[in-house]
Amino acid sequence: MDLTIGVLGFVAVLVLGILRVPVAVAMAVVGLAGGAALGGLDGILYLSGTLPYDAVSPYGLSVVPLFVMMGVFAGRAGLSRALYDVADLLVGRFRGGLAMATIGASAGFGAICGSSLATCATIGKVALPEMRRHGYPDDLAAGAVAAGGTLGVLIPPSVIIVLYALITEQSIGALFAAALVPGLIATLYYMIAARISARRLPRRGERPQEAAQKRGDYTQEAAQKRGDYAQEAAQKRGGGLRLLAIADIVVLFGLVIGGIYAGLFSPTEAAAIGAGGAALLAWVRGGLKGGELRGAMVETALTSGMIFLILIGAALFNYFVETSGLPQALVGAIAAAGLGQLEVILLLVAFYLVLGCFMDSMSMVLLTVPAVFPLIQANGIDPIWFGILLVTVVELGLITPPIGMNLFVLKGIDARLDLGVVIRGVLPFIGADVVRVVTLIALPQVVLFLPHLLGF
Repeated sequence: MDLTIGVLGFVAVLVLGILRVPVAVAMAVVGLAGGAALGGLDGILYLSGTLPYDAVSPYGLSVVPLFVMMGVFAGRAGLSRALYDVADLLVGRFRGGLAMATIGASAGFGAICGSSLATCATIGKVALPEMRRHGYPDDLAAGAVAAGGTLGVLIPPSVIIVLYALITEQSIGALFAAALVPGLIATLYYMIAARISARRLPRRGERPQEAAQKRGDYTQEAAQKRGDYAQEAAQKRGGGLRLLAIADIVVLFGLVIGGIYAGLFSPTEAAAIGAGGAALLAWVRGGLKGGELRGAMVETALTSGMIFLILIGAALFNYFVETSGLPQALVGAIAAAGLGQLEVILLLVAFYLVLGCFMDSMSMVLLTVPAVFPLIQANGIDPIWFGILLVTVVELGLITPPIGMNLFVLKGIDARLDLGVVIRGVLPFIGADVVRVVTLIALPQVVLFLPHLLGF
């Protein structure tokens, strides 16, 4: 009976999520109701006073608002434009180069932000107008921005990776090290997908000069004035100065992540240094004029508050799930079925792919990891490797219809985009993600060799 209630509670959260009830509210309500059904009203009333505090009081969680603040100040500093310009300088001359530059800029911004939604929104405001101006169709432009935004979840520092580390009591530094190479692979695969998309479809991703020659609507000289990205033009605009413009970004990333890897300071100290460094960059670059400082602090507070509310809801729901015996029953069922490691991994990947169609990434991690992690341990699966695979699959959910969060972020920042066009645009990048998941499963050392090299 308890197990049945646990399954019904899990289904209830999914249904409420599909009905657009805030996931923190859905998990809290189901957790309280299910806990009362299993343990009585008095017990759940007592726990409702202690569990929320226990969920948000650990010192390790202080890293979350600090990394959020780092990303907010990075956006205020205009780093997205600088990163986009440099990425375009490096790959913009290729066919589909602006889409590839969007992916590269998203990877760079994700490295100092840690949030997929923030990366998608920030880079999208810069990249969408540029790609439209150079004749890119909306599906390719939107697909590149939406897919590139997911890199903010994987490339360290990542809030999702931090939460996984805290839930499973794994090393944040080891997970950050493990995510670095898969993050670079993700960037490469996305760029390949953008290049293929640009070459397969007529006039997709053409440079202005190519389009001018075919359409005859303006001369070669006019095309150059309107933004031809040939090497000569880039040199005239000061390509070297562009590279210098991101030197401070590289230093900040190296200080934060390199300091963790080298053992110079803890993840929380690294987050504080990152937040302070991003604030300094924002001030130097003139991004804190007027009420921008207050706006940045309010944005940090709202985002952090949202995360902590989800943590509270997850704590109440996870208490109910554990009381129902669902995790233990899941482990027992898998053991009785005689499934090997690969079968268990494929089963979990399929589960998260389906779940990603209906829930956001943070909710998926907080909702399922407490139930799934005992299964991982029982089957001898490396928790560091699984954490990166989990984040990769969760990342795919951010661009998977019908409720891929990045799709709606794009629609929010540009009302002219049709949601069907955006969905069509992300399909090649979803294909790249599937290839990446296969790569991580087939070659686990891609994930594990750097943590082992650094002694984690």
